[in-house]
Amino acid sequence: MCRNITPLRGLEPAATPEEVTAAALQYVRKVGGLSSISEATRPAVDDAVAEIAAATNRLLARLPERKMPPKTIPPLRRPEVQARIHAHD
Repeated sequence: MCRNITPLRGLEPAATPEEVTAAALQYVRKVGGLSSISEATRPAVDDAVAEIAAATNRLLARLPERKMPPKTIPPLRRPEVQARIHAHD
């Protein structure tokens, strides 16, 4: 599990719905202490991810533009992550 939540504000191009959902899931897993999602935890996790993603979208829409882009590239934009995703398709 990742230690840090991925910064999404100031990305060029803007954060995608998939990136927002991935960040929300990262947050839910961290706060919930979940290293994996079981059938017992899935409904609660799915509901929380949807709510946090919606709140994240509202937050990003209301914040002023960032003067400097984030120092790290979101995981879904990293070539090695994209390669792993495409390998599973």
